[in-house]
Amino acid sequence: MDENQLYHHLLLSLVPQVGDVHISILLEHFQDPQTIFKAKRRELESLNGIGSIRANAIKSCDQQVRVEKELNFIQKNGIKVLVKGSDEYPQKMQHFQDAPHVLYYKGSVDVNHSKIVSVIGTRSPTAYGKETVVELINDLQQLDVLVVSGLAYGIDTIVHKEALKKDLATIGVLGHGLDQIYPQANRGLAVEMLQHGGLITEFMSKTKPDKQNFPLRNRIVSGIADAIIVIESGEKGGSLITANMANAYNKDVFAFSGRSIDTQSIGCNELIKTQRAQLINNGKDFLRFMNWESKPKKSTIFQSVIFPELNIEEKLILEQLSKNDPLSIDQISSIAGLKPSQASCHLLSLEMKGLVRALPGKFYASMYR
Repeated sequence: MDENQLYHHLLLSLVPQVGDVHISILLEHFQDPQTIFKAKRRELESLNGIGSIRANAIKSCDQQVRVEKELNFIQKNGIKVLVKGSDEYPQKMQHFQDAPHVLYYKGSVDVNHSKIVSVIGTRSPTAYGKETVVELINDLQQLDVLVVSGLAYGIDTIVHKEALKKDLATIGVLGHGLDQIYPQANRGLAVEMLQHGGLITEFMSKTKPDKQNFPLRNRIVSGIADAIIVIESGEKGGSLITANMANAYNKDVFAFSGRSIDTQSIGCNELIKTQRAQLINNGKDFLRFMNWESKPKKSTIFQSVIFPELNIEEKLILEQLSKNDPLSIDQISSIAGLKPSQASCHLLSLEMKGLVRALPGKFYASMYR
């Protein structure tokens, strides 16, 4: 991307009353950010969702000096600007209309890592919560997983520290510009993360860590990852906001349960009870649900004679899963010529025999693939 295009992308992100959804609408029509600023007011007003107020804001935008200063800051500090639509932008959130139009990133790992998990939780963890993080990260160590969190006090801080201890790359999502670190106590941790991970934000330099920034920050935490794990959360808070956003983005959400009398477990228990999160007891559960387990290669040719006790339908289902897994229950029903209820019964039988495992979203996989 040339400097002129980058300049106008940054300028577009600063137009008052024009958010990320509006920018998506504008770019879908005009394709190029510079063209937006050259467009006639009437053409801008005619776009659905823009109207006269936002058209006026675009035509009267006077943030040129601010953009010039930011470009200088970016160049001086070796910061990457990830613009939505580019190959470098986090692909796992590329298609979300409300995803930040511009992200500022400084670090040493690719934000488009093949396996990314966001691990979040309360700012006031119990001993149980701390121990849970340590055990989870230890289980994740077996795979090359990129661990994301919010660099906040509590669970977030422990997540980043444990990831570094286990030589796992970790990225912190910030609610402010890259010219500062909040909380200040995590400054040393943040510097260490730059060498084996990174820091990412949608906010320009000089943006303070104001309260309203953190709910915005949370949509990056949920959007950038394949899945989200919640470890301890009160009845309200940022972790629940992030989990709800992840559900809206159709991401897999997992949570560790706690005792009903523990205030720091109320949020997680509620997520599980309302089926907004899948219960896990350890990292091995998570890896199994995500089908991320490291396992030896096995022949993809299924030998049904090994299991003579299977009926015809079960053999057919298992043969198809050994070639094509994972498959949804609807796909399995169609292939086997069964009603969903019948397929469900056969799948349960195969699960009990240790030949099939259930995955999130009503998908199934063979244990022999």
